[in-house]
Amino acid sequence: MVDETHVNGSCHCGKIEIEAKVKLSEVRACHCTDCQKMSGAPLRAIAVAPADKIKITGVPKEYIKIGDSGNQRIQAFCSECGAQLFATDIFRNLYNLRTGFLEQKNELVPKTHVFTKSSLSWIRDMRLLSRS
Repeated sequence: MVDETHVNGSCHCGKIEIEAKVKLSEVRACHCTDCQKMSGAPLRAIAVAPADKIKITGVPKEYIKIGDSGNQRIQAFCSECGAQLFATDIFRNLYNLRTGFLEQKNELVPKTHVFTKSSLSWIRDMRLLSRS
């Protein structure tokens, strides 16, 4: 099975485009309280791309947040439409791409869930919900 795949996408207004190679085995769903607060959602799905396998066209707005660990994390989004694009370490080694803006989002199935202690209680029962 091939673990690496090409992904591409743009923000809602099209001002910023991103192409990358990501490992399918490293697609995650993050349930941390920072992801909940910053995304306005109960979790955030991410695909990890190393710096040498990502191409960004356009200049995203950046916000540096300090995590509970004390680490600085760059949060990038479009200054025009507000679409969240990625987070990266201060040295820009790894990029956690937000899968929602990627064309291949349906194929980017999380292999792991992280920070599940802060997941919302109803998330555990989602598979019981009917689809509409």
